[in-house]
Amino acid sequence: MKIPPIHLWMQWRRFFTGMAIGGAISWALFVFIYGTLQEKQSKLIHAQQESIKELKEEKKIWQAEFQALNKKSQEKMTVQDIKVKINPKSALKFNLDGLSIYEVEESIKGDLSIIVAKDLETVFKSRDLLKRVIENKVVKINSKRYRFELKEIYIYTTLNVQLNIHLAN
Repeated sequence: MKIPPIHLWMQWRRFFTGMAIGGAISWALFVFIYGTLQEKQSKLIHAQQESIKELKEEKKIWQAEFQALNKKSQEKMTVQDIKVKINPKSALKFNLDGLSIYEVEESIKGDLSIIVAKDLETVFKSRDLLKRVIENKVVKINSKRYRFELKEIYIYTTLNVQLNIHLAN
């Protein structure tokens, strides 16, 4: 029996060493790519769970409001949305930026959010109160105080409010 020459063993060693190194590198790449994808998936799942949780809470609120309304009357219409717009000419008069205008509109929308899911008759009867709520609100923007003047108000399934802005005294 003859022992193979040593240089043949070296070629096999190189071959197996290359396979081992290649396997280790490919495994590391696989683990990195798999981990990155799993991280993205877990973020997506977490975001979807938060969204589902918020939607379920919102759904409970809406269902409670509508069940109470259905007991009163099936045929009455309700306010479903609120849109507040500040007259751009009056905003430009005071050099207000778009972000400030947006924040003020959202603030007023938040104040009026209590009328969402209320029937139109109730909202129409309380339009003077809505007007006073809007006109008595004083907002501080860029260290100046502003008040609002109700220009137009439309009451239907969407409450549209258009405002002019003035300096408060």
